[in-house]
Amino acid sequence: MRPGRNRGWLLRLVIAFSFAQGAVSMARPAVSYRALALGADERAIGVIAGVYALLPLFAAVPLGRRTDHGRCAPLLPVGVVLIAGGCALSGTADSLTAMAAWSGVMGLGHLSFVIGAQSLVARQSAPHEQDRNFGHFTIGASLGQLVGPIAAGALIGGPDMAGTSALALLVAGGVAAFSFVSLWRIEHRTSATSRTGPGARVPVHRILRTRGVPAGIFISLAVLSATDILTAYLPVVGEHRGIAPSVIGLLLSLRAAATIACRLVMTPMLRLLGRAALLTTTCLLAALLCAGIALPVPVWALAVILGTLGFCLGVGQPLSMTTVVQAAPDDARSTALALRLTGNRLGQVAAPATAGLIAGVAGVAAPFVMLGGLLLIASGLGLRQGRPGAGPAAPVGSAASAASPGPAVSAGSESVTDRDATLPSPELGKHRTGRGGA
Repeated sequence: MRPGRNRGWLLRLVIAFSFAQGAVSMARPAVSYRALALGADERAIGVIAGVYALLPLFAAVPLGRRTDHGRCAPLLPVGVVLIAGGCALSGTADSLTAMAAWSGVMGLGHLSFVIGAQSLVARQSAPHEQDRNFGHFTIGASLGQLVGPIAAGALIGGPDMAGTSALALLVAGGVAAFSFVSLWRIEHRTSATSRTGPGARVPVHRILRTRGVPAGIFISLAVLSATDILTAYLPVVGEHRGIAPSVIGLLLSLRAAATIACRLVMTPMLRLLGRAALLTTTCLLAALLCAGIALPVPVWALAVILGTLGFCLGVGQPLSMTTVVQAAPDDARSTALALRLTGNRLGQVAAPATAGLIAGVAGVAAPFVMLGGLLLIASGLGLRQGRPGAGPAAPVGSAASAASPGPAVSAGSESVTDRDATLPSPELGKHRTGRGGA
């Protein structure tokens, strides 16, 4: 079947990803609360949050290369099994070491699912449908990020924090298992065999020396680190300020809802400001807002900060992906995006661990000041991309890009979250068939 003939597979994939992402978004704060109940301090929370990304740090590039020339669908059930198992076993773990290990398994499962799913969307979408299909796919993921923290907050609380957080993790494992319901007939047989035989591989050092690629990787790392530390450390801030877990869950979901809103209006914002100005402005504003979380503000003000911050953070991931895709050599875009994902995971390992050390010395609000510094650097790099000579040679929508849609997105993801769709350059916005997201 040719790409674009039937989009039933896309609906099933969106449903599966919503459950998988919802389970992860539910489990991340639950892991923090359960670790606190088991006696963890701020440093231990940072280490556990970092281990979530440790295994994916080493697996991102190999899995990305594998999907370039092989099937995508087998990665999906493998990812679901690892997510469900990591969630459930985290709920039964009785030591911080075991919780860290199962958190790493959960992270590896999420990586596997995301790489397989993005490769599937790229490979089975006609070139003119990719913006729309990726928009639907990534908004589905954002819905999981919206519902997950609310569900976690509804289950966690009361005097038995260890018991309620364990229950939330077991429920998260069950939510992930629901993804299996829609993973049938999701990969077309023709697309599964359309990419066989290895292609030429551009050396990694050459890609990393390409103008624009390091900047795109760092911007993505900074934005994802902000999202990740928000998820892991906002429960700790809530504990210190006397904010109930249910309220923390609502605040995290508010951030996710604002991110969805941002990605729905991305195209008009690009037309109005252009890529460099939009990236610079949102990163700068996000830096100030992250630093604002460190202030002892009331809950309503914290809600305003997180809502605005979520809107700003919604810009960085898709535009950083576009920066990397356009800057990389035409025959190395998949590897470049795999390196971007590796940078994301490196940030997920280093940023929470560093945040834990800072929190142990300077208090639980200090990591958010660190995030403000990272995003401030990212805003400077975004501004540099708008200077003459800093842009890429070929647009995303060029023939070279359309000729190899699978590799161009196979390894790019976030969490997300992951999770991100490649957005076209502003000059192509008027030709879009739908709104991109992520």
